[in-house]
Amino acid sequence: MTYVVTVDVHIAEGTPEMDPLQRAGAVALIQDGFDSVEAIEGPDGMEVDLLDSIVAVYPGGALLKVFVDAPALEFAEKAVRSVVGELLERSELLADWHIGRCEVELHPELAQESLDAADGPDVPPDDPADRKARHTERPTAEDDKESYDAEAKARAVRGQMLALADELRSFPPVMFGVLDDEEDEEEDGDNEFAVSPEDAKLAAGALVYAADILVDELFQDVQTLTEEDTTAAECDGPLWHFEDLPERYALRYDARFARRFLVTVIAMTTRFTDGSFQQLSCVAEELALKLLLNETKVTLETFGLLDDGVSAALDSFADNVYEDMDHEWLYDDSMDGIDESAVGAALGIAPMAFKAWFTPFNEGRYVHPSAADEPEGAAQ
Repeated sequence: MTYVVTVDVHIAEGTPEMDPLQRAGAVALIQDGFDSVEAIEGPDGMEVDLLDSIVAVYPGGALLKVFVDAPALEFAEKAVRSVVGELLERSELLADWHIGRCEVELHPELAQESLDAADGPDVPPDDPADRKARHTERPTAEDDKESYDAEAKARAVRGQMLALADELRSFPPVMFGVLDDEEDEEEDGDNEFAVSPEDAKLAAGALVYAADILVDELFQDVQTLTEEDTTAAECDGPLWHFEDLPERYALRYDARFARRFLVTVIAMTTRFTDGSFQQLSCVAEELALKLLLNETKVTLETFGLLDDGVSAALDSFADNVYEDMDHEWLYDDSMDGIDESAVGAALGIAPMAFKAWFTPFNEGRYVHPSAADEPEGAAQ
């Protein structure tokens, strides 16, 4: 069975964070290490095949997603931990790094319940589409069993989200509609339309919570498109997100595109959390943020946490991060080609043709090399 193992590796404690050049070097070292491995010896001599890997480096370390074919989840985790540990040890520049976590993340949470029930009366449906529908539906009380405590689960998730809020380092509360001290004084107490700090904090934490979900689901989409060697328009298996991108290009959403888009999401959300984000870099990031906001709202709604205050905070966040909403025209076929028209030129619309999605809007924008290194991706 194929597993996706998430490995979070960190630089040594007390070591200065890596600059962009060091991060590029770390990516090369780690990826070269994986490229030299075809199979991993797991526990008791069990061989685990290494299928693929994606590396995303941030100032304090790296997030690795490793695809392996293993007989069981435990074998996958132990084998990947072993090979990553060896990879770090044999590189002088990475020798002081350490593994923070190494685990197979099964998402959404009900997927774990399905796996636990695989040999019992609650075995999940064989059809992947039915499983997806089951996993994404809102939890309900179980028949003939102790009821699902939705309120307790909502409280627990809310606590997790609030705890994660501080990880969204690039965005102060004012980005979510909270009035700063000067604005508060100028409003002279009329704060009817201001977002409360608690709603802003929950919205921030929900974005971090949902980013992890989004990345895992996109990994599953990449795997599905890779295994079927097809596009989102022709894929028989269920897809989490690529069907939500502009439909007119669905025949071009193949596994290669999916990998580039996934790397873009990881790069964007990494900048959100490491404090380095300044502006969205390209059309792909604008679409990635749209997916992230949708995932965030769905997740909040699932647990009954999307009230008016949190919704307003997310709307303020979107208004402040997006420079414009031109990317929405990609969902309107009547607007196809407007960026290349005289009207588009007059309005200053950036190129939105498919070939330009991963092209930086200008020289000051950052696009991850793994997404931007295709010559045909350059805007013309």
